[in-house]
Amino acid sequence: MGVSDKLWDALTTVIKMNDKIVSMSVQMQAQQHKIEDLTARVIRLETALEIALATQGLKRVEKR
Repeated sequence: MGVSDKLWDALTTVIKMNDKIVSMSVQMQAQQHKIEDLTARVIRLETALEIALATQGLKRVEKR
């Protein structure tokens, strides 16, 4: 194997690695977006739960 073959192999390896990195970056961005959406949903659920619990607590106090 000559020097040019070794250089060609190294270059193709680097190109393949770059493609994989770009692909992983796109996947990570999609996952980050999903995580942010889920976080927002959890916050809304927590808020609704706190409001419901607070409303229930007020009703209990008023009944006494």
